[in-house]
Amino acid sequence: MKRVAVVGASLAGVRAAQELRAQGYDGGIVLIGEERHLPYDRPPLSKAFLAGTASPASLELLDAGDLASLALDFRLGVRATALEPSNRRVLLSDGGSVHADGVVIATGGRARTLPGFEGAFVLRTLDDAVALRAALVPGVRVVVVGAGFIGAEVASTCRSLGLDVVVVEALPAPLAPVLGPELAAVCARLHRDHGTDLRCGVAVAGMSEAGVHLADGSLIPADVVVTGVGMAPATDWLAGSGLPVGNGVHTDAGLATSLPAVVAVGDVARYHADGVGRRHEHWTNASEQAPVAVANLLAGRTTRTYEPSGYVWSDQYSGTLQLAGHPRPDDTLSFVDGDPSSSSFVATFQRDGATVGVFALNNAKLFNRLRRQALRRPATV
Repeated sequence: MKRVAVVGASLAGVRAAQELRAQGYDGGIVLIGEERHLPYDRPPLSKAFLAGTASPASLELLDAGDLASLALDFRLGVRATALEPSNRRVLLSDGGSVHADGVVIATGGRARTLPGFEGAFVLRTLDDAVALRAALVPGVRVVVVGAGFIGAEVASTCRSLGLDVVVVEALPAPLAPVLGPELAAVCARLHRDHGTDLRCGVAVAGMSEAGVHLADGSLIPADVVVTGVGMAPATDWLAGSGLPVGNGVHTDAGLATSLPAVVAVGDVARYHADGVGRRHEHWTNASEQAPVAVANLLAGRTTRTYEPSGYVWSDQYSGTLQLAGHPRPDDTLSFVDGDPSSSSFVATFQRDGATVGVFALNNAKLFNRLRRQALRRPATV
């Protein structure tokens, strides 16, 4: 391969470029990014950056030494509009194109929006965070729709700025489908203990200048509305490429697509293992997938398979939540240290006599030990 095009300049794309060099590839690497910014880290956007305690420069994923050693050909501020496998070409929104022998698809996704919520803020990009931060002036009333990780972190940051916050969640409790009812109740307690008005089991109908309208006809007054209802994989540019897409780019267990010399990584990758398609929207996943995808791209076939750690964390109010593994809400929950009413505890998820997940609140040391001991991953081939 003389040239590899990495389409997507966020964490997954950067890790893929780094892995290409680490695995001995010395050809050209073109890094294509829709945003005009150099690659940056997203987790601080809802926390330190939104709070005004971190600068854009502090978020950058590559320093001067990295840029020199990677020797990347950046194409920033342009969007990939099509993939032409027969011509080995990626078409760009500025009318240009990139010819490449290999392609890494790392386009991530875009924040989902809700009908009737035109004018609401979302938080996916640095520009989103800049716009929201400018709106969070003293005295504004904030309504956050969605109590997932992003919504909870935005609410937490807004409370740290002294703002009145209401969080509206359609589920009976935050993250209940992932954590189960007992741990979901812990997440709800974090909101309420820090002065956030959490309203669960509530459906929204839309928004106006007055605030957020609920399905029951009531109104929550708001000056700033933020929707945190997930993301949609960015696959529209692949129409006509021959690649199967549907809730992400479909790949095999090694992140290789059905097209030769084309792999996918990060939020956009829907990999199939044991006949089941899986897609993860976590920072760790984007980082962990790159070595596997790059190895298979360079080998020209699937020589390694991806085994996710399932690790995710979230900083909310006074708590750091950590989860590893692949638990289900109906797994048996056992508290190893502390209990759900305490400010620090560790719990494990058990299924068929085996530990399938570990969760912690403010107890990183024990969490990491149990994660290493109980969730050892088998070696990949």
